[in-house]
Amino acid sequence: MTLPSLSKTLALLPTFVLALSCTAVQAQTWPAKPIKWIVPYTPGGITDNATRMVVQKVSEQTGWTILVENKPGANSLLGADFVAKAPPDGYTMLTVIAAHAANASLYAGRIPYDPVKSFAPISLVGIAPLIMTAGNSFPPKDMKELVAYARANPGKISFGSSGVGAAAHLTTELFKQTIGADMVHVPYKGTAPALQDLMGGSIQILVDVPSTLMPQVRGGKIKAMGMFSAKRLPSAPEVPTLAEGGGPPLESSTWVLFLAPAGVPRDIVNRLNTEVAKAVNSPDIKAKFEALGIIPVGNTPEQAARFLDDEIAKWAKVIVTAGVKAE
Repeated sequence: MTLPSLSKTLALLPTFVLALSCTAVQAQTWPAKPIKWIVPYTPGGITDNATRMVVQKVSEQTGWTILVENKPGANSLLGADFVAKAPPDGYTMLTVIAAHAANASLYAGRIPYDPVKSFAPISLVGIAPLIMTAGNSFPPKDMKELVAYARANPGKISFGSSGVGAAAHLTTELFKQTIGADMVHVPYKGTAPALQDLMGGSIQILVDVPSTLMPQVRGGKIKAMGMFSAKRLPSAPEVPTLAEGGGPPLESSTWVLFLAPAGVPRDIVNRLNTEVAKAVNSPDIKAKFEALGIIPVGNTPEQAARFLDDEIAKWAKVIVTAGVKAE
């Protein structure tokens, strides 16, 4: 290094040290005010419920004030954009689900933030395997018969979903691709109208979370065909996995993952991660998650980042193969 270069470097050193010191002080005094937690969906769904359960537990553990705010719209894009543009000071957080990974491909180049680079993963909170259900008038009685029927009747099975790009939609597309069958997608604005049409016979297949569909299964209004999981769920032990029922060994889920805006001090991310993991693995949260069909996780920021990368790659392949276009 030349003398002038060395002089410039030494001149910048105090500024660099001061910046590090300010970051350290900020992390040590955080949180000094309420933390806003954005859920980019309407209140009452599995995403909202899981978030409120966990952050309430974190509040009990720490004494922190955490305020959950719902910002629904545009398949979670509005809420995610709000957090991506928030100051990286540790006072604005975000909950995302599988749609966040799908949005990376569905809206590539058309959203004002990067689904990966604009955020700092905190933790994967839980995974909710999906269930495939069918109307009572649908002839197949189990997954083996469904696969055979779908292959023998191309284009004659209609499946609903809560919307284009939802985990339920893409999971059924993955199922179609795996078994080599042609089924017609009918998108709805939410699961409720799709479920009504399933019970009414307008569509034959519907995939969604067990917490939404199992009450109707147990009420005899629809039938369960199989769970997209490696083993049966404790909350629905009577439902076989797809593989157990004679179908492909597919696993698919929606999930709950916590993010911070990119640039939040690592000490804050680590503190949040520690408290979230502790909350997720507490006996009361585990019991509540089990009732919702959610498998608790609570992993590290690095593991959460790898999980998100894998999900983005997985759904990108399905989206491209199926030719799915955003609404």
